[in-house]
Amino acid sequence: MDGTILIADDDRTIRTVLSQAFTRAGCKVHATASLATLMRWVEEGRGDLVISDVMMPDGNGLDTIPEISRQRPNLPVIVISAQNTIMTAIKANEVEAYDYLPKPFDLPDLMKRSARALDRTRTRKTTPTEGQNSDLPLVGRTAVMQELYRLVARVLNTDLPVLITGESGTGKSLIARAVHDFSDRRTMPFVVAASAELETLDGVHEVLARAGQGSILFDEITDLPEAAQARLVRNIDTLGERAPRILATAQKSLEKEVAEGRFRSDLYYRVSAVMLAVPALRARIDDIALLAEHFLDRIDRDGGEGKQLSPEALAQMRKYPWPGNVRELENTVRRLAVTCPEDVISAADVDAAIGPVNKAPNLPGSDGSGKLSDSIAAHLRRYFDLHGDSLPPEGLYERILKEMELPLIEIALDATAGNQAKCADLLGINRNTLRKKINDLDIRVTRRRKMM
Repeated sequence: MDGTILIADDDRTIRTVLSQAFTRAGCKVHATASLATLMRWVEEGRGDLVISDVMMPDGNGLDTIPEISRQRPNLPVIVISAQNTIMTAIKANEVEAYDYLPKPFDLPDLMKRSARALDRTRTRKTTPTEGQNSDLPLVGRTAVMQELYRLVARVLNTDLPVLITGESGTGKSLIARAVHDFSDRRTMPFVVAASAELETLDGVHEVLARAGQGSILFDEITDLPEAAQARLVRNIDTLGERAPRILATAQKSLEKEVAEGRFRSDLYYRVSAVMLAVPALRARIDDIALLAEHFLDRIDRDGGEGKQLSPEALAQMRKYPWPGNVRELENTVRRLAVTCPEDVISAADVDAAIGPVNKAPNLPGSDGSGKLSDSIAAHLRRYFDLHGDSLPPEGLYERILKEMELPLIEIALDATAGNQAKCADLLGINRNTLRKKINDLDIRVTRRRKMM
């Protein structure tokens, strides 16, 4: 790798790690904790790549990117941020950042992205910024959520229909709303069309007329009866250039519904140009703490009592399968914030709210109906589908292995009461290997007596 890297981050450790990594890779590095210093370097013509944090002591790193673009149009900026929400990904896209990575980031992945940034000119995109709603509970630092955020940011200002799939309570309608609110149609109507109002003869025509050139969301489109599906196809075909943006949500698999004759194939192709799969909460357990804290912060802003979750309470939440997904988590946190007499919510409070959490989640294949490999294959197919005609970011093999290793080691440690020697024997790996993986994956180990 060849070039000069400008690093702006108020965390000294991150500055040191990145400086050492890029220096070893053959680059020159300038690192600072100040956006003012970064901008001075840019104005002086220094640097071939900028890597900047968002929240800095003297400002917001995202706010500097338009000025960097004005002064140095071909200088790519990679944003790194601990603000792991869809808003950060969208804002990074809006200000034309070359790339965005959430903290904690994978250093080899950042190095690969940086190498690509140095090798090619940044692709420019434009997206309006007004009308933003920073209170959207679309929070997540897990890889699957960050990929979803990037895809949402990419499709905002296309006219392609978007099909959003996922279980009940995962936030499908929030994704649809974000696609509208941050697109160039945001000042136009956003119409939600439920199945019931589309069943009348004029229902489809009326809701399309209300949407105008804005966006229309067909909520749970698989619930539409055959006659309404046919009317929808006919009406969509007559809209022409003044058509609204078509968005749809579905819990069921539309491919399966088409194959079994319950959903028209011609309608399927009209609503599924882009497919966004929203993961279940149990598939991203590392986001539970972020979401819970987000909900508590929002309750506090609305006049709550500033409750907090103890580490033990969060540990209990991570073990629960959350069949109702993010909606169930939000309702549970709200109930705990009202019913708990203490300022700190305990594990016992969580148990009282959601019941015993030692029952294994009802995951595909867990009931003997299928193999674990089938579940993994289904997950990977959805992951590749998220990217449409593009390929996922490089390094997929290591990312998938890490996602599998984390729950495997955590569950094995729990089963052996935190005894690393027994856990290593159970897993069939060397004790030193287990310790390294625990450190690399940032797994908290708690020793306790195991009641047999």
